[in-house]
Amino acid sequence: MSEQMKTIDLLIVGAGPAGLAAAIAAKRAGVMDLLVLEREEEPGGILNQCIHNGFGLHRFREELTGPEYAHRDIQEARDLGIDVRCGAMVLEVTADKVVSVVSREKGLETFKARAVILAMGCRERPRGALAIPGTRPAGVFSAGTAQKIVNMMGYMPGNEVVILGSGDIGLIMARRMTLQGAKVKACVELMPYSSGLNRNIVQCLDDYGIPLMLSHTVIDVQGKDRVKGVTIAQVGEDRLPIPGTEQDIPCDTLLLSVGLIPENELSLGAGVKLSDTTQGPVVDNRFETNVPGVFACGNVLHVHDLVDFVSQESALAGQAAARYLKGDDDKDASEVAVVDGPGVRGTVPQRLMIPKGEQTEGLDLMFRPDRVYNNCFLTLRAGEQVLLSQRRRIMTPGEMATAKLSPQMLEALKDHKELRLEISAQKQGA
Repeated sequence: MSEQMKTIDLLIVGAGPAGLAAAIAAKRAGVMDLLVLEREEEPGGILNQCIHNGFGLHRFREELTGPEYAHRDIQEARDLGIDVRCGAMVLEVTADKVVSVVSREKGLETFKARAVILAMGCRERPRGALAIPGTRPAGVFSAGTAQKIVNMMGYMPGNEVVILGSGDIGLIMARRMTLQGAKVKACVELMPYSSGLNRNIVQCLDDYGIPLMLSHTVIDVQGKDRVKGVTIAQVGEDRLPIPGTEQDIPCDTLLLSVGLIPENELSLGAGVKLSDTTQGPVVDNRFETNVPGVFACGNVLHVHDLVDFVSQESALAGQAAARYLKGDDDKDASEVAVVDGPGVRGTVPQRLMIPKGEQTEGLDLMFRPDRVYNNCFLTLRAGEQVLLSQRRRIMTPGEMATAKLSPQMLEALKDHKELRLEISAQKQGA
């Protein structure tokens, strides 16, 4: 016998930094009937296992560990009386915002929401996506799994470590494993540049004498019951191994830090359109997807470098959901498509909804360059009109870039259907 469907104004999926920030902002904007659902037993998301510091520098102007950062939002949510229900797994979100959830305490429940915010975060790309030759011995872990084993369970995955990929989690785990007594022999990166923040390269590799081997990859894993070593090789511009450059490295552990993927299952079930570039939902500047009343924010939308920016973005999504529930959306807004031009990948939001009347606030576009650029120009172009051509000293795929649209730029965009972002060597326009 199915339980009667419950109605709710706003339902938020995920109680990590994105979900909590969205809930806090929505509650402060006047949404009283809201519920946050979290599948883990504690709120806070991935921050709970990130015991290193470096969080909160932008938002709080102080250096916090992951759990300390999460605690501030958890406490604020409690102070505001926000209902955060943990141990509740969301099974499905439909296009008409019917949400099915199962928990130990209440079994299967169904909610009919007026608005939904998707804040499920992301997951690590697994070994199966890499097609690394070799057997399947013990000792191969994703970097995030190893982080949880060390920081939350108190076990060491191994003693002699090679890390494939230079994402931030892998860089941080290079330092963490070293501090716990392991020998990290190399961090091997397929691309000719690191995919992590420069500060992590310095603090986690350089400070501990761990070599970063760019344009290299693992081509074989040795060992039957346990990893005994890996074979690495240099790769060419086609990213294929160069014969004769093979090198064997004895080790008992291989950590994979090869990228993060937004958690898309619930988004797809709701009929949300996904971006081929970010692999997350396509949204407008209100963080609303193509499904009316369904919003997305945080790492489920696009993978961020810093949690501070996750919180900032998600607060805007919470405010937008509150306006939607109040019926304040401007139905006659001008729609402008945001397009990735040369050198630009994964701009978010992918479309702008510019309300009628004078523009009083600007907004930020976030994107990543497709490679490392030095002394380049970021250009924003609407048709033949150049709205901005701004010098950037350095741009790298490992760090999210921002383009700021002023109210005057938004006003000018009302006469156009498309805004294009480009990276070039020369200043564009007058």
